[in-house]
Amino acid sequence: MTPCKHAANISLSSDTKTDEHVDLSCGGDDGSGERTQEEELNLLLFFFFLLIFVRNSFALFMGSDISKPRKRERPPAQRRLSHGFLSNLGVSISHRRRHTVAFSQPVGLENRPPIPTLLLPPEDTETTLPPFISIFLPEFPQRTLPGQDHFQILGFIAKGSYGPILKVKDIFKEKTYAVKVLPKSEILKHEVLEQSKEEVIIQRQLKHPFIHNLRDCWQTQRHLFIMCDYCSTGDLYTYWLLKGRFGEDEVRIFAAELGSALGFLHDLGIMHRDVKMENILLSDQGHLRLSDFGLSRRLKRGGKAFTICGTIQYMAPEVLSGGPYNHAADWWSLGIMLFSLATGEFPVPAEPNHSTMLNKLLCKNPMNRLHILESFKMQAFFHGISFDSLILEKTPVEAILELRTHPDRAATAMRGLSLDDFDSFDCDRILHSPTTPTELSPTLANMDLSPATQQTCKA
Repeated sequence: MTPCKHAANISLSSDTKTDEHVDLSCGGDDGSGERTQEEELNLLLFFFFLLIFVRNSFALFMGSDISKPRKRERPPAQRRLSHGFLSNLGVSISHRRRHTVAFSQPVGLENRPPIPTLLLPPEDTETTLPPFISIFLPEFPQRTLPGQDHFQILGFIAKGSYGPILKVKDIFKEKTYAVKVLPKSEILKHEVLEQSKEEVIIQRQLKHPFIHNLRDCWQTQRHLFIMCDYCSTGDLYTYWLLKGRFGEDEVRIFAAELGSALGFLHDLGIMHRDVKMENILLSDQGHLRLSDFGLSRRLKRGGKAFTICGTIQYMAPEVLSGGPYNHAADWWSLGIMLFSLATGEFPVPAEPNHSTMLNKLLCKNPMNRLHILESFKMQAFFHGISFDSLILEKTPVEAILELRTHPDRAATAMRGLSLDDFDSFDCDRILHSPTTPTELSPTLANMDLSPATQQTCKA
């Protein structure tokens, strides 16, 4: 078969009404020039691909690809930062939130167009906040304290380690709260920044009938605020001082309620580390509310702690010796407290009907100590009592209700604390916290915050 030597003749006449004629005949030996249907189909495919080739070549020559649909371009929501020698080469790094870093095309420094202000993203407020605000984030959100038309300071409840605890009324909600006020200067001076943040992290996780509820926390320029429910009845230590010793029925209720609270905390991997009567608040019906998580820490089962902290009379031997210790230390503190409630004084030889349980709680070896709630419930001392919180709270604790009317209760609750101790505390200063760094106290404004930003939890 001889190859075709004839060129294609294309006739596209506009003067005639005939269809276009394509002659691709290849004369054979007979020179008939007839075309089959297969040849005509191949001819059509040839011209189809030829047309596509010409179209794409033209688009490439013009500098755009018309074979692809155009997408509407929008300015990226990003901020460009210069990074060392890359910026000198005209390369910028684009930072996008929740995206990987992308490199943009090089642009000459002299030809780089300015970015319109309207296209720039909002300023990252967290990176521009002053250190005395940012180091307390995110645990303490920044906000202004509601004014006197919203919050009314009714008085002082107690004096804490670093600041007062105020009795505050929310006028809109008509509810009363206890607000712990922590001056930032004191927190930083005593290097308890991480401890303060850990306190609110833990309390946000807790919702239990026998645990004091956290309602809110925030910061202003000078202070940290931790707002909890207000317990008008006071703390257990006040009533123990008034009564001397409680009966077995009351001690059994207190043991069941506090044991339930500790079991709940330990299941979440939290050690309280300061279980004592002063940290046990009482509801209107005389039931317990474990409070003050300032020394608490998160510790997984099997973990060990080494920090010596707590109240000496309640501290377990392994805590006093510098550890290692674990959640079992809280059960020792519970044993000390129950012993004191039952006997009217701190540890002396136990009464016969309490000795079995207390000896297990006050075992010096934490491995042999009673430290699991289920084992605690099975003690003979709790025979006939339910650990269900609804059942426990259904019956008022009469001994507490009777002592509420004791003539010496108010003075005993103050425990020698005078209102003169709060003379230097300016309530108006709290209600009108400064809004700019220039209004800060010299102590806080001039304080070096670099060590505080590098703090780690030592517990």
